[in-house]
Amino acid sequence: MSTESSRSPWYWVPSLYFAEGIPYVIVMLLSVVFYKRMGVSNAEIALYTSWLYLPWVIKPLWSPVVDILRTKRFWIVTTQLLIGAGLGGLVLSIPLPTFFKITMGFFWLLAFSSATHDIAADGFYMLGLSQKNQAWFVGIRSTFYRLAMITGQGLLIILAGYLESTTGLPSVECTVQSVSPSAVTAAAAPSDVPPPASLSIVIDPPSLAIPMIPRDRTYVDSVRAWVQAQNGRQDEQGKAASRTSNPTEEPSWWTASVSTPLARVLKRWFGSETGREIHRAQGNLGWFRIRLSAPPPDGETVVVHFGRTGGDKSITLLEGGRSEFTSRNWNQPVLALIQIDPKLRSSVTATFEARAGNIPLAWMITFGILAVLFFLFFLYHRFILPHPRDDVSTEAVSPGQFFRNFGAVFAEYFTKEKILISILFILFYRFGEAQLVKIAPLFMLDVQEAGGLALTTGQYGFVYGTVGMLLLTLGGIVGGVLSARHGLKYWVWWMAIAMNLPNAVYVYLSSALPDNFFIINTCVGIEQFGYGFGFTAYMLYMISVAEGRHKTAHYAICTGFMALGMMIPGMFSGWLQEIIGYQHFFIWVLIATIPGFILLKFIPIDPEFGKKEE
Repeated sequence: MSTESSRSPWYWVPSLYFAEGIPYVIVMLLSVVFYKRMGVSNAEIALYTSWLYLPWVIKPLWSPVVDILRTKRFWIVTTQLLIGAGLGGLVLSIPLPTFFKITMGFFWLLAFSSATHDIAADGFYMLGLSQKNQAWFVGIRSTFYRLAMITGQGLLIILAGYLESTTGLPSVECTVQSVSPSAVTAAAAPSDVPPPASLSIVIDPPSLAIPMIPRDRTYVDSVRAWVQAQNGRQDEQGKAASRTSNPTEEPSWWTASVSTPLARVLKRWFGSETGREIHRAQGNLGWFRIRLSAPPPDGETVVVHFGRTGGDKSITLLEGGRSEFTSRNWNQPVLALIQIDPKLRSSVTATFEARAGNIPLAWMITFGILAVLFFLFFLYHRFILPHPRDDVSTEAVSPGQFFRNFGAVFAEYFTKEKILISILFILFYRFGEAQLVKIAPLFMLDVQEAGGLALTTGQYGFVYGTVGMLLLTLGGIVGGVLSARHGLKYWVWWMAIAMNLPNAVYVYLSSALPDNFFIINTCVGIEQFGYGFGFTAYMLYMISVAEGRHKTAHYAICTGFMALGMMIPGMFSGWLQEIIGYQHFFIWVLIATIPGFILLKFIPIDPEFGKKEE
């Protein structure tokens, strides 16, 4: 029996669980948004960030080490120091040409430190509080963990978005209009207006009129190839180091024999149907010239993102969505190739924007603030955390005895009733959601020409970090209340439907590509509420599977399978999305929910489990 410290738990429970939630959301979400803004491909983002689930997958294997070596208090303050150091490493590695590999290494450090911190914090909570206070403060710890998620998923992304828009060059807008053939007699010539003296983006011409003249595929292909060649020479002259990973080694057996042939089949039957693919055959073309007004400082690279921000979707961008300018190529224009729908018969207008926020600096500041925060957490908890009498290392246990006990705990888990069905259910209940959660942020941030919604980083932070997180929390509360009233078995089918059916809002969003921010928030809110409601069944079922003599260890094993069920689908989700496009991908997500519904029919559930005791 532990002896509770005289120090009030209010001094450390809220801060401890706020510190537990922040690194998890950094690793699982901020890493995805960060890499997207830095220009990494969707396939690489989904694959490599999905591997970051691994520490939570294998957490049950090393959780006994936290019990045996040193104290829970030691592990808490040590991992908080490591998390602060890892965030500092991220700050220092972002400006490097090989930033992708180095930052992934630091995200791995954050992931292992965060998973270890989870083990130690949950154990310390049970040792540092009496049973009465454990029950009383469970709501407090959950609330502050949720606040950490809101902070990471909302406020931090909003902060990064604000810094992106205020630390770079001012954005520049231009317009494109489809006009009758008689309205334009010659191609637009370069403007003679002198550029501003200060460093800024120059778009020439500021407005573009494209005649509604049908073009054949040969013409379109030749113009596009010419634009690609011009932009390629501009990039070569700049000698700008690529910020993404571009492996040059020979493809592996798996790539050559499996993934590439499979990609060809999927592309042939379910290839992306974005505006880029639909309109490239016959629509007429025009182009903008994008450059800088003056050279940036030596050694600095200005990254310009160009895309449609509003207007008619019959006008699309084919080339020139992202370009890099240095002191070598600042005055060599990048061509942004625009195409209009060949079916247009009346004049329409679209607005495009060139943005050049200092994205690396914005994320360096964001991660720097987090690094300072965790060094403060380390100092605070170093002195404020109590010293429970039972928080001691168990070095008296021999290694042989430890491994025998450890094996017995695992053996008992795998002898539970219908455990194979239960494991399959844990793995597949979120099979669709595991893929959606990796691609949804990329879809929100991607340009409309690629099938995305073209939200800014700040807008994305508001959608998911405020509206989405609040409705996710509300869904979880409603799910908990209803489960306590009638039990898990009564609600499990309704919760499964609520978790999976609202994913259909992404099919709508990817087909309509609405510009209305209220509609986007409404759709995400519906999906997040359903996810929060449906996730209640998932958590309660894992608790029911873990019931027994070793419920803590068995629940940790369940969470390991849960993390595995998120990791593997997430790894191939980006590869699949790049092949079939966002719209077909979100349809596939709905299909991927079917295995969970099938397994739901066979899992064992006690009819009384989850009901509130009178």
